[in-house]
Amino acid sequence: MLRRAVNDGYQEGFGAGQADRQDGWGFNAEDAYAYQDASYGYDGYYVDLSEYQYYFREGFRRGYEDGYHSRSRYGSYSNCGYSILGTILEQILGLQLLN
Repeated sequence: MLRRAVNDGYQEGFGAGQADRQDGWGFNAEDAYAYQDASYGYDGYYVDLSEYQYYFREGFRRGYEDGYHSRSRYGSYSNCGYSILGTILEQILGLQLLN
């Protein structure tokens, strides 16, 4: 569930950053509604909302940065969506991902 929170956050952040850049807005991930709410994708199972929100925001900030700057430093595009790189996910979650 925490992986999902980070990935959902990254994807939402990427879109928000891209939109802000295209609209001529300044760089500010924390002003985005999705960042403030941070409950997109939360289903109430396995983890508390506050924990989900923390990890969602971690992904969102990185996605926003990539989207705003039109790059793929923290994630990549595949299968019609953006997702955070495994090494970055590993750093955020503080665990070793199995290959």
